[in-house]
Amino acid sequence: FMTKVFIDGSAGTTGLRIYERLGNRSDLSLIILPDEIRKNPDARYEALKESDVAFLCLPDSAAIEAVEMAKELDTVIIDTSTAHRTNDSWAYGFPEIKNLREKIKASKRIANPGCHASGFIALIEPLVSSGIISKDASLSCFSLTGYSGGGKNMIADYDNPERKDALLAPRMYGISQSHKHLPEMVKLTGINSAPVFCPIVSSYYAGMEVVIPLSKNETKASLNDIKEIYKNYYTGDIVKFCESADDGGFVSAGDFAMRDDMQISVFGNDDRFTLVARYDNLGKGASGAAIQNMNIVLGIDEKSGLNIG
Repeated sequence: FMTKVFIDGSAGTTGLRIYERLGNRSDLSLIILPDEIRKNPDARYEALKESDVAFLCLPDSAAIEAVEMAKELDTVIIDTSTAHRTNDSWAYGFPEIKNLREKIKASKRIANPGCHASGFIALIEPLVSSGIISKDASLSCFSLTGYSGGGKNMIADYDNPERKDALLAPRMYGISQSHKHLPEMVKLTGINSAPVFCPIVSSYYAGMEVVIPLSKNETKASLNDIKEIYKNYYTGDIVKFCESADDGGFVSAGDFAMRDDMQISVFGNDDRFTLVARYDNLGKGASGAAIQNMNIVLGIDEKSGLNIG
């Protein structure tokens, strides 16, 4: 039996990475729509109907439309847009957190996490659920991303040999504190208010580094306490705690480019420290996570088709 898979939105960066990862798998059959009909509603409906698993790599409005289109179908939908991430009737696709793996396995509607949100949730949820950080904590977070996270237009801007000088330096965005990942960051960690969030895009293609600074006033734990929590919480192969993750005192945001796993680290001393998650914004931050979720639903090795370091 070959599982039939449809990627709705296969021309975007997330869809293309999923396509590349799945192209060599002998257990799957990909349903491909020719360019001239890939946006045709009837053709998309037939592909959704024929598929066992469908990845939605679409803007929010188009993803909502596709889900409505598929409401009578038995197809497993994995939505990579923001549209359904805080919807209680959907499973949130970060299996390493809480009891989410069981929910994903039993679900036909899975919301893939946001790239920045993945790192924040991976760092904060274990500390909130263990009582190390209060749900009332006022947190801050900055997150570095490669420009591939901005999609085709941003990639074209950065790859242009005549690009503006401003693109050569890191650029902060989401400056109104209303970034679209904040609702899921709050909901999945259980905190009561959104963090002060500073996402930053820089002039490298892929890789993400989510950093949360903490002082001893904001937590009831020492540096070693937090390390022990992460060691005991992340025991799988895809999200892993690393004791010594720096490179001679430097921690590069690009070290996990083209990979599908995530590394959790803590640096500093008992007075002040930083929680750090590193991964590929298109890997565990998008396409890799989507494929991991599909593997869970299919009951096969979660790492199938993934690039794990």
